[in-house]
Amino acid sequence: MTQNYQKDPSVNVFGEPLIACSEDPMTGFFRDGCCNTSDDDMGSHTVCIETSQVFLEYSRFRGNDLSTPNPDFNFPGLSEGDRWCLCAARWLEAYEAGMAPRVHLTRTHKKALEIIPMELLQKFAADLN
Repeated sequence: MTQNYQKDPSVNVFGEPLIACSEDPMTGFFRDGCCNTSDDDMGSHTVCIETSQVFLEYSRFRGNDLSTPNPDFNFPGLSEGDRWCLCAARWLEAYEAGMAPRVHLTRTHKKALEIIPMELLQKFAADLN
């Protein structure tokens, strides 16, 4: 069985070219710095967030510790203010719990809109004037 690593077109929620989310720390399903996705990305790591301490604590409490380094996976651990490609369903879960982090829309893949309404993402936009 071969895996399909063909990325979906790199387009953000505005239909424009997707801008990199973070290269320090390196993020994304493909660890290419972008919230790119493919059929193999079961978690839809498509939402570029800006971490807050509240969100990091919430995420750890929910079983997804993003702040503790894990050298085995070359993961430095996240700190407040870092950008990271988060699973769309995880962002929605955090929203429903009142813990959603801010979002960079120009860095968020259009596929996130299959799970999160644009109007909701816009309320948490870190990159709108």
